[in-house]
Amino acid sequence: MDTNNITTINLQTKKHFEILDGLRGIAALAVVIFHFMEWAYTDFSKNFIAHGFLAVDFFFCLSGFVIGYAYDDRIAKMGMLEFFKSRIIRLHPLVIAGSMLGLLAFLFDPFGGHPELYSMGKIMLTFLCSLLLIPLPIIEDRGFNLFSFNAPSWSLFWEYIANIVYALVLYKLRRNYLLLLTILSAVAICWVAYRSGNLLGGWSGPTFLDGAARISYSFLAGLLVYRSNWIIKNKLGFIGIAILLFLAFVIPFSKWNWLSEPFVVLFYFPLLIALGAGATLTSGLKKICIFSGKISYPLYMTHYAVLWMFGNYYTSHKPGATQLTFIIIAGLILLLGAAYLVMIIYDIPVRKYLNDKRNERLAKQKAGSV
Repeated sequence: MDTNNITTINLQTKKHFEILDGLRGIAALAVVIFHFMEWAYTDFSKNFIAHGFLAVDFFFCLSGFVIGYAYDDRIAKMGMLEFFKSRIIRLHPLVIAGSMLGLLAFLFDPFGGHPELYSMGKIMLTFLCSLLLIPLPIIEDRGFNLFSFNAPSWSLFWEYIANIVYALVLYKLRRNYLLLLTILSAVAICWVAYRSGNLLGGWSGPTFLDGAARISYSFLAGLLVYRSNWIIKNKLGFIGIAILLFLAFVIPFSKWNWLSEPFVVLFYFPLLIALGAGATLTSGLKKICIFSGKISYPLYMTHYAVLWMFGNYYTSHKPGATQLTFIIIAGLILLLGAAYLVMIIYDIPVRKYLNDKRNERLAKQKAGSV
């Protein structure tokens, strides 16, 4: 039987958690706002969304839940190779798009930057590594990010690692062993927070292993929530749970981060996943949640090229508070529009083309085996 048809049938008959899609969009928007505000307020204690970076941990937890829900009962039938292909088709087109936009922003930023300080060989090597998700923190003008031409790719690197570990080990791991790994990862998260004072790391060379701790706990916790069926029936709805999620991003940045951030990641986010999976969605908000989920990944993976240009503009022009507010609001609207265009013109057609080719190949294999 065609394994891709098995995949399609299973997905069509499974319940879809639209509220979780909507929450993914809220988290992506929080990341973008946080990246704008961190340029304006280098003192995070003055930043109203100083914990927006924790949205990445929410993504990781949501990913663990969704991967378990989507693949636990079918990865053995579809095979490891087809699983990897499905994840690459889903994720990698926007890795490429984000890298290309980042390269263009680096070379043609109208507000500053120093591309002339770097040889073309170094730039092309960095670009190639960005395309292939190979960490290479060597560009000073990009803050020595692991992926200089698209900083958010650091989380995609760890997402890929989590998917590989899932296919090799986690999908067949018994729940008590999964719980043990989750507890050990929780200890690692607490150690990182205590050592660094927060959970902001993972994006740079010196904090590389912080990213490992962040993905390990949150992905495992999301998977554990799914496998334990910790779904809490409630009437909070999308709006109620979205407000609860946003509260995590606006808690004050203080000397107690080493306690408050692990609490949010270890307990609050898995609770929100359980609530989101069990909440009832009103028909009027269904389309908003679906759209929010669809645009979240394009927005996350394409916004940072503009953020570097904004940062150079802010550094060189120092706009006042009122002007800055209008710039950020306009920037958010433009980035949402750009993400929508990238999704419609590039991401969806490319993924459809690749999936169609994959289906053709599987059909030929089926016909040849008859």
